[in-house]
Amino acid sequence: MLSPYKRYREFLIVAVLLAYPFASFLITGRKGRDPNWIDRSVLAVASPLQRALNWAVEGGAQGWRHYAALRGVRRDYEVLQEEDQRLRARLMQLEEARAENVRLKRMLGYAESNPGPEVPARVVGVNPVSTLISLRIDRGESDGVRRGMPVVTPDGVVGRIHRATGGYADVVLITDPNSKLGVKVQRSRARATATGGGGSHQLRLENALRTEDLRDGDLILTSGTDGVYPPGLVVGRVTGIDRKAYGMFQTADVIPAVDMSKLEEVLVLPSPPASGSDAPSAGGKP
Repeated sequence: MLSPYKRYREFLIVAVLLAYPFASFLITGRKGRDPNWIDRSVLAVASPLQRALNWAVEGGAQGWRHYAALRGVRRDYEVLQEEDQRLRARLMQLEEARAENVRLKRMLGYAESNPGPEVPARVVGVNPVSTLISLRIDRGESDGVRRGMPVVTPDGVVGRIHRATGGYADVVLITDPNSKLGVKVQRSRARATATGGGGSHQLRLENALRTEDLRDGDLILTSGTDGVYPPGLVVGRVTGIDRKAYGMFQTADVIPAVDMSKLEEVLVLPSPPASGSDAPSAGGKP
């Protein structure tokens, strides 16, 4: 078992080193004197200890200050992150509002340049099958929408009203396989029939005479001869002409002017007046 001296030896040495200067100060008071060899010895031994204690205390204080500063920086960072997220969300809302504003301005400009009782509507639903052939709008019979009315955007033809109820209506797209409309080539004035391509989201140009001038990129417009669509509406552009060396007709694909998968707003036009025997039924040869 260790003796009390060995157990508390370090403590006793430190106590003596610290007590001597204090006792010397009490004895001498305010009287100055030159340090003797004992003072010098005590200072030589105590100085490293004092420096170590000062270093430890100052290091701990500095570490605490750094820790507190880092916590403050982290709080500021979290606040800035939240603000950044709010600003990003607000920016997305503003971008969406700007895009909608552009679309509505184009729709308004189209309506003003084509006087008549057009009915603006929003797309609220689409056909859930893989081939997009119809959509639903938020206007119906209570808004003056009736079966057979043409549906358009400033870019071109969308389709026609298939069924209307009190507050909603279903629109059959021109890309539906059962859809047919009378069309003409803007450049050459050649007449033909545009038939829906279904899942391909394209149209098929049919009943164009093989002798007619038809080129890739030609703009296709409604001819107004089908009793549904007024003349002069943009339908799409010709691509992939198939002109055989025999037969009466040539065929081609037509890329619709309207991207049916991105429709958000449309205009419902009044049905064109019947023109007697010059207006074949919808789906017939123009």
